[in-house]
Amino acid sequence: MQATVGGYDAATQSGTVLLDDGTELAFDARAFAAGGLRLLRLGQRVNLAVEDGRITAVTLSTFPLPD
Repeated sequence: MQATVGGYDAATQSGTVLLDDGTELAFDARAFAAGGLRLLRLGQRVNLAVEDGRITAVTLSTFPLPD
């Protein structure tokens, strides 16, 4: 699933993304770390791994999602 970064706090490594339908979802530091990223920018496109309605990984659209 793809989304756009709506907000990101580098101190907590958590933030929000906006799905293409306008739905806002939050992600935590664990999901950020799972994607292997260092930072995110507002408006950046990302890929998401979602399980049971919870984001489990966030990574750049050009990177593969972790298994």
